[in-house]
Amino acid sequence: MSKGILYDSTLCVGCRACEGACAERWGLPYNEKIAGEETISAHKLTAIETHGDKYNRRLCMHCQEPACASVCPVGAIQKTALGPVVYDPEKCMGCRYCLQACAFQVPTYEWDSRLPRMRKCDQCFERQSRGEPTACAAACPTGATKCGERDALIAEAHERIAGKPRDYYGAIYGLEEAGGTSVFYLSSVPFAQIGLRTNVPHEPLPDLTWRVLELTPDVVSTGSILLGGIWWITNRRAEVAKAEGKRK
Repeated sequence: MSKGILYDSTLCVGCRACEGACAERWGLPYNEKIAGEETISAHKLTAIETHGDKYNRRLCMHCQEPACASVCPVGAIQKTALGPVVYDPEKCMGCRYCLQACAFQVPTYEWDSRLPRMRKCDQCFERQSRGEPTACAAACPTGATKCGERDALIAEAHERIAGKPRDYYGAIYGLEEAGGTSVFYLSSVPFAQIGLRTNVPHEPLPDLTWRVLELTPDVVSTGSILLGGIWWITNRRAEVAKAEGKRK
């Protein structure tokens, strides 16, 4: 059965225990300065964001059909049967196509390293393979982050909304975005108000990627798709360039 994560922002108190647990699991440094960085980076693979009196948590969405894997020319990124999308640094050639392909702006890069790698959350693949919870879920004191079977988490999310309709915005983020993911969000307010991207297509992004790549210039009838693809790629490059400037 495929695994997943449910993050309920109504239960999050911003304690950042998930950040510390993630850093420990990866052997990364974690201190007051890093805790104050409300963005994911090569040394911080999950981050709590503050949006007024609300909190949100950033991490890899582990898409059902990950665009990052579809554009990787050497197969360094793979969607596992267990659910997590994992990365093999030994195969990586450093092309950074994955950074441009990800609609959620998740993959980061070790710009300051002599032998740089792409970095991202792997949903504690090894821990879950052993039947253990993710480090972040195990550390969360309020149950805001919960891991388990993907289908069961979706059912639970629906139950929470139905059981307390006044407490929740009536949708599950991640259920349809990018064709469906393995990480789901619940919120008391519209998702844009806690910093989630609401312009992500609802069809699998690899479908859009290959649709553009398979086109030829003389196929006039599909020009609108080509232009749409160019628009997507151009805007993603601009977003990545902006993000890279902040991370350097």
